[in-house]
Amino acid sequence: MRVFEGLDQVSAAIGEHVGYSDWMEITQERVDAFADATGDHQWIHVDPARAAEGPYGTTIAHGYLTLSLLPVLGNRVMDIRGFSMMINYGLGKVRFPAPVPVGSRIRAGVELTSLDRKPSGAQLTTLVTVEIEGGDRPAVVAEAIRLMVE
Repeated sequence: MRVFEGLDQVSAAIGEHVGYSDWMEITQERVDAFADATGDHQWIHVDPARAAEGPYGTTIAHGYLTLSLLPVLGNRVMDIRGFSMMINYGLGKVRFPAPVPVGSRIRAGVELTSLDRKPSGAQLTTLVTVEIEGGDRPAVVAEAIRLMVE
């Protein structure tokens, strides 16, 4: 875990790869809960018997489920202090290069790419790459934008 004490430390680290989160297992229970929350019950995600005969040989996580894990994974990589609050401001380019099979483990790598100072704080853009343990392609590559309010 890398800790930043305020904007000056964050600014000095722009362009750096900050680190990786720990590994997180993607369980069928998590996939099913996401399906219930979003209404996306496509068989490739929620029907293990049918998915076993499908293109991946098992159920896979929703791409948006993997994307939704960016905040928890990112918080395991770095801690930015000195702000009254930080909010997810949005995303830039997002890609899903590889499916995440249920039962696999993922982790996130974070690179600080830009910092735009504002009167009330700053907007930080990071490049987050979610890897699949043993995989040759990432599950998600996304530009995540965080608004840090002083």
